[in-house]
Amino acid sequence: MFHDLILPVILGLALFLFGMKLMETALHAWAGPRLIKLLHTSTKTPLTGLISSTFITAVLQSSTAMTVMTIGLVNAGLLSYARTLGIILGGNIGTCLTTELIALDISSYGLPLLTISLLLWATAVTGEEYSTGKYFSHRLHYLRPLQYGSLALAGFSLIMIAIRWMQSIGPQLEAYGIIDRLLVHAGDSLLWGALAGAAVTALIHSSAAAIAMTMGLVSSGALPVPLGIAMVIGSNVGTCVTALIASIGGTKSGKFVALSHVILNLVGALLFLPFVSLLQTVVSWITNDAAVQIAHSQTLFNVISSLLALPFCYLPLWSRLDHSTK
Repeated sequence: MFHDLILPVILGLALFLFGMKLMETALHAWAGPRLIKLLHTSTKTPLTGLISSTFITAVLQSSTAMTVMTIGLVNAGLLSYARTLGIILGGNIGTCLTTELIALDISSYGLPLLTISLLLWATAVTGEEYSTGKYFSHRLHYLRPLQYGSLALAGFSLIMIAIRWMQSIGPQLEAYGIIDRLLVHAGDSLLWGALAGAAVTALIHSSAAAIAMTMGLVSSGALPVPLGIAMVIGSNVGTCVTALIASIGGTKSGKFVALSHVILNLVGALLFLPFVSLLQTVVSWITNDAAVQIAHSQTLFNVISSLLALPFCYLPLWSRLDHSTK
């Protein structure tokens, strides 16, 4: 059981998280400072905050990084609490790009992509090493972004390889009866599946990893689509744990940001859970691929939840709350 089930899960998750962190760090180093400046200047209204946050989160490939950065800006007094509400909603939408990319089923290209990205990185590093002197100095401007871009591609390719590993455990889960026990609980209530998704995400601090694992199990037939959708909804709540941890020891406004993140995702999950079957019907109209249905359900859940919550972000009480925390 250890070699054919536990070990692939551990290695797959470790590689997935490493790939996510590598991609996130490279993209943050490449465009992070400019994106933070954009975020600071484009959050005058909740709608503009949502739009800019969606774009920045899609570039950084991490809603967690977006939320943690937002808490940091609030704690530093560079951003008011009222401006963060749109950012939180946009972060939930922007993070869907990761699962949609995974749904393209390009995991078989992971190793070739890794090889190409490492060759590009080595070329960029070597080029920068030898680009000294007056004649070559202007080329440094292009070599540094190439380094970060190739590292981001390497991180994405590691994610693809990790997904292949995690998909391989489907038959083993069925063989050991784990899926049957899971389905017995899920048959009574999809809430159990949502709680499982939230717990897994909270433990590994990555909703993308939890959703990728769910997509792999659904695509192999080990999990039914409704249970997979419930786990996806739960994972959006579990990802709030990182933001809560980041708010510890911060300002009162920073803690309000983390709490708002929890409330927005929790309310969205409670609203959507009774309509899992309807959500499955809608995504089945778009595609017959079970894994892609999971990715699309994640996107629909976050987009609809954020748009429903957006009007409440314009209430004047949030601005009054800013004054009360100063």
